[in-house]
Amino acid sequence: GGTDYYWRSITVGRAAPQGEAPILDVCTGTGDLALAYWRKTKRRVPVVGTDFTEEMLEIAREKFDKAVRLDDARIEFKQADTQDLPFEDNTFQIVSVAFGLRNVADTMKGLKEMVRVCQPGGRVVILEFSLPGNALLRKGYTWYFRNVLPRIGQFFASNTQSAYNYLPETVSEFPYGKELAGLLEKAGLEQVTFKPLTFGVAT
Repeated sequence: GGTDYYWRSITVGRAAPQGEAPILDVCTGTGDLALAYWRKTKRRVPVVGTDFTEEMLEIAREKFDKAVRLDDARIEFKQADTQDLPFEDNTFQIVSVAFGLRNVADTMKGLKEMVRVCQPGGRVVILEFSLPGNALLRKGYTWYFRNVLPRIGQFFASNTQSAYNYLPETVSEFPYGKELAGLLEKAGLEQVTFKPLTFGVAT
């Protein structure tokens, strides 16, 4: 929705591409962040989006086909596991992930792979859900996430409630802020910074 678009725009703006080296977006899903980076480079820099699920990549390819001319194609979507990326060391100027890192079975292994394929001086960029720092706001947000969001999801899509309980459970359990920054440093990154967005519901 609009909020997701805003978050992705902020992400691309804070970690804007520089030069002609390619960009990688892992756990790309339907390709929104990969496409945002591709547009940011004015379609001049190669962008690769990878995901474990081929069905998601098919949707990403359809989005891309609608957005480009045949001679414009500088973006590729490939099936790949973030824990075992099929790229050489030091390949990409930016390695990004949006709302997908918590789906990687071994977070540290995924982070180390992202660092491995990133060029020296390049950037690993993560956009993820988080919890607000304000205790009262966090309590209300958590209640909404656990009690209201699953019902809204079920109303608009026929699915089991467990599918809509997955998101709040992973958000509350997955590291964010200083904790995730610490993992990034352990994975080999330097100059790690983080910025809460929209009262801290994403970072």
